[in-house]
Amino acid sequence: MNSTSSIDSISVVIPHYGDPTDAQALLAVLQGGVSRVPVDFIVVDDASPISFPETKGVQVLRRTENGGFGTAVNTGIRAAAGTHVLVLNSDLSVSDSFLDDLVARAAEHGDKVVSPHVVGHSGEAQWVGRRFPSTTQYLVEWLTVLARFRGTAWWHRAVGHDLRCVAGAVVEVDWVMGAAMLLPREAVRSAGGFDELFYMNCEEIDLQRRLRREGVPALFLGTVEVAHEGGASTDPLRRRRWLVDSRFKYAEKWHERPALQRSVLVCASLVNFVTNGARQVAGRPISARRILREELGLLR
Repeated sequence: MNSTSSIDSISVVIPHYGDPTDAQALLAVLQGGVSRVPVDFIVVDDASPISFPETKGVQVLRRTENGGFGTAVNTGIRAAAGTHVLVLNSDLSVSDSFLDDLVARAAEHGDKVVSPHVVGHSGEAQWVGRRFPSTTQYLVEWLTVLARFRGTAWWHRAVGHDLRCVAGAVVEVDWVMGAAMLLPREAVRSAGGFDELFYMNCEEIDLQRRLRREGVPALFLGTVEVAHEGGASTDPLRRRRWLVDSRFKYAEKWHERPALQRSVLVCASLVNFVTNGARQVAGRPISARRILREELGLLR
C-alpha cells in the first residue's frame, strides 16, 4: 500500500431521514468552507417523511423506499464522481476548514478508510476506533451489574473501544464508526459497497472487514475533530432493536456462532433479572419483569 494517497476530488454523501434542519446547517458550513480539491455534495433522501428541499449546489437523490444507512450511502456512492467519498451523518457539527484539514492529513496515510476524532457536543469522545466485535464485548455491555464500571478504561477496553484513539493520535484500527468516514470510492465499489441486508448498525464493520481483506485498512485520524449529536431523535428501544438484529446478522455472515451469542445474552438477561429484582426491592423505580421481557424480546 502506498504511504500517500491521491485524493483528487471528494463527493460528500449525506443520508437524510426526518427533519432536514441539521443537514442543511451542515451543508451550509461545508459549502462556505475551504477545500484544496474539488468537492461535490450529494444528499440521499431515504424516503423521508419530510423531503429534503432542492438546494443550490447539492444533488438530491430521492429514494422511493426507506432502506437504512447502508442502502442510502450506496445510492450516493453510485452517483459519486469524486475519487473519494466522504460519508457524513446529518447531525454533525464541523469547522469551515474541516474538508481542507481532512484531505491534507488523510492524504499522508495512503488509501484507507479514515475517520476523524468524533466527540459529543459536550466534548466526550465517542470512541471511533474499535476492535472487531466479539461475544465477550456484547456480554459486558449487556450485564447490568457491570454498568457501574461504564466510563472506566477497563469497561471501554472490554466493549471493544481502542484506547489509543484519543485527540491528536493517528492509529490504524480494526474499524471506525460510520458517522464521518472517508472512503476510497473505487475500492468500495470493487468490494460491493455496503451490504444492504443491514438496516442500521454493523454495515460499516462488515464493509471495513471486506476492505481490509483487500488491503484497505481503517485509520483513526485524531488530528481532525468533529462533533456528533448521535441518534437523539430516535426511540432508544428501536435503536437497540436495530443494533441487536444487526449484530446477529453480522455474526451469521462471518460465521461467528450467532446461536452461541444469543444463548450467552439470554443467560445474561437472567442475571440482569436477579440484579434488577434486588434493585427493585431496595426501592429503585424499575420493573425487573418488564426489563426481562424487553431484553428477551430483543433476543428472539
